[in-house]
Amino acid sequence: MSTQQPQTPQEPRPTNKPSLVRAPGGARQMIKKVIYPHDTHPALVPGISIDDQRVKYGVDKPILFTVGALIIAFVIWGVINPNQVFAVSTTALNWVMTNLGWLFTIVAAGMMLFLLALAFSRYGKIPLGMDGEKPEFSTGSWAAMLFGAGIGIGIIFFGPFEPLTYYLSPRPGAYEAASPEAITGAMAQAAMHWGISAWAIYAIVGLAVAYVSYRRGRVPLMSSILAPLFKSHSNDSVGSRIIDALAIITTLFGTAASLGIGALQIGRGVELVSGWSPEGNTLALIIITLLTIGTIISAVSGVSKGIRLLSNINMAMAIGLAIFFFIAGPTAFLLNIIPATIIEYVSSMPDMLSANMAESDEMKTFLSSWTTFYWAWWVSWAPFVGVFTAKISRGRTIRQFVFGVLFIPSTIIILAFTILGGTTIWMQREHQSIATDGTIASMPKPQEIFFVVLDQLPGAQFIAPLVLIMLAIFFITTSDSASLVNSQLSQRGNPNPNKLITTFWAICMAGIAVVILLAGSDNALQGLQNLVTVTALPFAAILIIMCVALLKELRNDPFTIRRDFAKTAVENAVVHGVSEHGDNFKIAIEPTEPTSEYATGADFDSTSGEHTEWYTRTDEEGNPVNFDYSQGVYLNDDGQPVTKENEVLTAEQLEEHRNRYKG
Repeated sequence: MSTQQPQTPQEPRPTNKPSLVRAPGGARQMIKKVIYPHDTHPALVPGISIDDQRVKYGVDKPILFTVGALIIAFVIWGVINPNQVFAVSTTALNWVMTNLGWLFTIVAAGMMLFLLALAFSRYGKIPLGMDGEKPEFSTGSWAAMLFGAGIGIGIIFFGPFEPLTYYLSPRPGAYEAASPEAITGAMAQAAMHWGISAWAIYAIVGLAVAYVSYRRGRVPLMSSILAPLFKSHSNDSVGSRIIDALAIITTLFGTAASLGIGALQIGRGVELVSGWSPEGNTLALIIITLLTIGTIISAVSGVSKGIRLLSNINMAMAIGLAIFFFIAGPTAFLLNIIPATIIEYVSSMPDMLSANMAESDEMKTFLSSWTTFYWAWWVSWAPFVGVFTAKISRGRTIRQFVFGVLFIPSTIIILAFTILGGTTIWMQREHQSIATDGTIASMPKPQEIFFVVLDQLPGAQFIAPLVLIMLAIFFITTSDSASLVNSQLSQRGNPNPNKLITTFWAICMAGIAVVILLAGSDNALQGLQNLVTVTALPFAAILIIMCVALLKELRNDPFTIRRDFAKTAVENAVVHGVSEHGDNFKIAIEPTEPTSEYATGADFDSTSGEHTEWYTRTDEEGNPVNFDYSQGVYLNDDGQPVTKENEVLTAEQLEEHRNRYKG
């Protein structure tokens, strides 16, 4: 059988010209012949990788200048009049919580249910890459990187502070404060905030980015995910730029919040270790400045391997810290509450998720300070963490992605919180050494609690400096990575963005972190909650629309089309075989009239633009070009295989490309 591919026309279009086809058995049938883009039926497209596309990257000046100007104006406003920023943001927060707090709850609960439904559905086997493409990383390495994504400043800052707060001041109506039930109740509440629901918000962005980039061949922009919902999509359209701009703004404020609390905690640690205690947040502001300089050096020097190495070292140190707390702390107590916390978390999740603003003023205060704030924070981190999880998950199926991203980092974080928070609660129950009068009013400041707990464990004087190093590395790697993602979003998805623009976004994040500290003053956490929740609101709505767009594309994915064809063909064949031949028959493939009751694709329009337009290859200017899907290469006007840069491939290069293309 000849494997030669017919040359593809520049503007492929279906034709209704019939041709005579001799079917098995000698019957002559009139079969319509159609021409698809690149002579490929939509069920046979192996997928498209963004790496093989001809994309014209460049600085998106409207996004860069508009968002940059807004952020600079905000930072200037915050430095000149921080009290006004705090007052305005508090008013905005109250309005959002009263009128739109339900939107964040829908996102937190809905994303989790949506992803699990996808994983268990017929779409679960669709690969996040081309057909036959193998995962870039082994399962062990992939799990380790997901674990690394789950380790950050927040665990050390909130790990001891948050569970103790719930233990002494529970969610209204949940359990009695400082009671035996409050132990697992407090741990379960923290687990709910940091566990599966949080990672579902990250995962929906990661899944969508991985699918559109490695399966559909579009640039990894937030606007690209929503392309199926618009008849004519362009990354340069006003709507697309608004979506990508909102993603940048959301990420800036979300990561700046982490940098702000990290600087507070580093500052407090330096005070305790060195004895130097300047007034207010002066030390934290100095630390933000110094670590931002470190981030800039990292960004412009291109030492990405060094940053990855530091991240791995940090991850090992974080594991070591958890082990230290587990061994040096109340080991038997922790062994008892770890499984109890997991059971309590699962059993009480419906009650925790269903808590809402309409219940009471007390519940509104609790949700505004904790649950809804967390959902907003995770929304603001979703573009950043989502792009990271997409990059490391290429080649995995939707089912593998969902289960891995939802459960691997969630399990690690819940264990970390249970160890840190459990140790803190045990110290409070046994010695009342954290909150001296047994109420939250006597608790130390949030940035100080970790060091108060650590000071009561043996070897604290050696561990504290290491924790400061961990926090500093977390600060730099988080800032560097988030700046890189923002830089890509403002440069049309360029995988190698301009370093000066990356540096600019790092400075913007530092500026926002400074404003958060200045606006919040002694209550920096409140300033963080105000700004994060308000700025995350628009992107929360975009996440819901992403689900609709993703589902629309999955319904006409080549894998889905093949599956539907297979199901219909086999069912028809079995019915026909049993009807005509009883028990003994075989299934054969032969052409049939589209009006036949046995026609597999009678109800499927394979020439519809919905199914074919997405795999029409174009050049950098958007003009259709020839492409051979059997070999995975572009063709020039003479039909010769070329690279996406139009360089003619030698026989050796073509063979190497075929092997790589076919996995």
